[in-house]
Amino acid sequence: MQIETPPTEKGYDRPEGERRGLILIHTGDGKGKSTAAFGLALRAFGRRHVHGKQVAIFQFMKVPSARFGEHRALEQLGVPITGLGDGFSWKSKDLDRSAQLAREGWQKARSAILDGEHFLVVLDEITYPLIYGWLPLEDVLQTLAQRPRAVHVCLTGRRCPPELVAMADTVTEMTLVKHAFKAGIPAQRGIED
Repeated sequence: MQIETPPTEKGYDRPEGERRGLILIHTGDGKGKSTAAFGLALRAFGRRHVHGKQVAIFQFMKVPSARFGEHRALEQLGVPITGLGDGFSWKSKDLDRSAQLAREGWQKARSAILDGEHFLVVLDEITYPLIYGWLPLEDVLQTLAQRPRAVHVCLTGRRCPPELVAMADTVTEMTLVKHAFKAGIPAQRGIED
């Protein structure tokens, strides 16, 4: 490790653009995409007294009855988190049903994006129904383009379509450097559940 001298001056100029809703994407093969989106949702929810709008999280691959750690914590705080799917494709008993659930879920998420009542809408794991062909990319792009000016939308998942990346304001790619699972260590409850 190399020791660095702490900066003594701000390394950037203050942006002078207009404040507006952003499209943010967390993608890549590394861990932390959903976790980053949930952190963003908590930050936005904590500021709801400033903007007076709601925060909503839609999970495209989780079942509506999911009770993972994030569900329990967010529900206690009053942040709506909605499972729209029937689990990951390799767990599905009927991929046609999975596709139908994704389309129905998209209509709910689309309404939240367009209704003007939300400050932030998280579309967790939406890239999977897009790349599987379950959702039309054009509809997602059009909805994002037509959303009210102040609505922020965060999308997560691997292999994000380049059209979404091009449209986004901020894109972060999580890079896999090392993962315990590849060393034979199973997922840990409270860390990867």
